[in-house]
Amino acid sequence: MTKKWFKVLTGAMMVASVVTLSACGAGGEKPAATTDSKTAAATPATSDKPVTLRIVWWGSQTRHEATQKALDLYTTKHPNVKFEPEFSGFDGYFQKLSTQAAAHNAADIIQMDAAYLAEYAGRGQLADLSQGINLADVDKTLVDSGKYSSKQFAIPLGNNAMGMGYNKAVVDSLGIKAPSDGWTWDDYFQFGKEAKAKLGADKFALYNSLNDLFSYDMYQLSKGKGYSVTQEGKFNIDKDTWMEWANKHLELTKAGVVLPPDQWATDKIGDPKQDVVINGKSLIRRTFASEFPGLATNLKGAALVTSPKGSGYLKPSMFWSVSADSKNAAESKKFIDWFINDQEAANILGTSRGIPVSKKILKVMEPTFNPTDKAQVDLINKTAPNAQPFNPGAVGWGNFQKDYASIVDLLSFGKSTVDKTYDEIVKKAKEYEKNASQIAK
Repeated sequence: MTKKWFKVLTGAMMVASVVTLSACGAGGEKPAATTDSKTAAATPATSDKPVTLRIVWWGSQTRHEATQKALDLYTTKHPNVKFEPEFSGFDGYFQKLSTQAAAHNAADIIQMDAAYLAEYAGRGQLADLSQGINLADVDKTLVDSGKYSSKQFAIPLGNNAMGMGYNKAVVDSLGIKAPSDGWTWDDYFQFGKEAKAKLGADKFALYNSLNDLFSYDMYQLSKGKGYSVTQEGKFNIDKDTWMEWANKHLELTKAGVVLPPDQWATDKIGDPKQDVVINGKSLIRRTFASEFPGLATNLKGAALVTSPKGSGYLKPSMFWSVSADSKNAAESKKFIDWFINDQEAANILGTSRGIPVSKKILKVMEPTFNPTDKAQVDLINKTAPNAQPFNPGAVGWGNFQKDYASIVDLLSFGKSTVDKTYDEIVKKAKEYEKNASQIAK
C-alpha cells in the first residue's frame, strides 16, 4: 500500500513531488540519480590516517542524544575518525555560524537550514557536494532543494511539515473542543479564549507569536498574501494584514489568553525546562513535524494538528553541508553518505530530523514507527494536498527574522506602538533589500 506524503513547491527551486512510503517513487518519478551519475558518484576514496571532524547542529535533547550515538557508531566502524560535536538550540545558532564562517573557522560538517542555504552558498562558504554522496534513493526534487545555482551545496536529511503541537491531555481535561485538522485562524483564537476561561487567571492558552516571523508568515499565507519576503528578496509584508495580526495579539495578551512576552522570552523549543508547552506555560505552539519528538518525549499527551487553513507548507527538515574551508571534505562526504544511507545509522537516528529521505531506509523503518513517528508522517500527509509553496529564503535576508523579532519585542513590552513598529519593520527591510541587491551584483 502506498501513501502520498510529500509535496513541496519552491519557486525557482520548485519542489513538487509525491513520495510514497513504499520503495517506489510515485507517478513514475525517476530516482534522484543512478550510481554512475555525478550526484551519486561512488564515495570518494579516503585514507586511514587519523582525522577529526568538527560537526555542528541545532535541535532538542532528543536529537542531540541520537546524533551523538550515531557519531559513536561511525567511529566504531571507522576508528581513524573522531568527532568534535558542537550542538545547541536554534536561537543564536546562525549568528555563531556566521561569525565562524566569516573567520574561515566553521565546522567541517554544518547542519544547514533552507532559509540560510542561499546566503552561505552565495558567499562561497559551502563546499560543492555534487559528487561523492549517493543520492540514488532520495527523491530528485528533494535533492534539488539543496542546490544553489545548479550546484549541490546541501544534502537533505528529512521531510518536514509546519503544524502546531499542543498539550492534548490538558485540553481534554478542560472539556473544550480540541484543535482539529482543517481549522482556521479564527478557530485558533477562539480555542485560546475557551481554554483561558477554564484555565484560570495564572494560566495561558496560546504561545506569544507576535515577534515570530514564521508564525506571521503562516497568517499572511492564509490571507493569500504570500510570504513576508519574496524569494527574489523583496519585502512583502501586507500592512493591513500585519496590523490585524499585531492588534489581535495585543488584545489577547491583555486578556490573558496569550502568554506574556516576559515569559515567552525564555522559550526554547524542545527544551525540557524552557519550552513553553512542555513546562505548562502555554497549551499550544507552532511546531515542525521534525520538532515533535522533542515535544512528545518530554510531554505525556502531546499531539500534533495541522496549521490553520491556508497556512501549512512542507519543506526539507534540514541539511548537512560542508564548509568550503574544510580540509577534510572527502571524509565529511563519506560520513554524510553513511548518515543518510546506512540502516544502522537510521535505526539510531529515527525521526529526530524528520522522516528519513532514503526511500529504501524508509521502507524498512515504517513498520517499526512508534506513535510519535506516525504523528509526523500523518502531519506531512495531511498538509501535502493543500500545502502552500515553500519559500527557502532570499540571499541577503538571513538575519531578518532576528531583526524583526527585536523590533516587534518593543511593541510586545509596551515600548512602541503598532504604527511605529510597522514603520520600523519597513525601514529595516529597506536596508535588507539594498544589501540583497548589492550581493546580486
